[in-house]
Amino acid sequence: MKISISEVKANLSKFVNLAYHGQRIVILKNNVPLVDLVPHQVQTKRTLGLLEGQIECPADFNDEDDELNEMFYGSDS
Repeated sequence: MKISISEVKANLSKFVNLAYHGQRIVILKNNVPLVDLVPHQVQTKRTLGLLEGQIECPADFNDEDDELNEMFYGSDS
């Protein structure tokens, strides 16, 4: 179903109800499709730890590199 945005403004609850019951509604402005009005789909919660055991962080990850520090901060001498 293709409906102009002005008609949707005037009858929003009607079109929301139609979309909720499975009707796909395309909202148009000057005969150009803008958006689809579709029922909300509940997102599942993200599962933490999906990559556990698949990625290895080196033991010296947080160690500072003297050469890089000198490039950024200069030498102390």
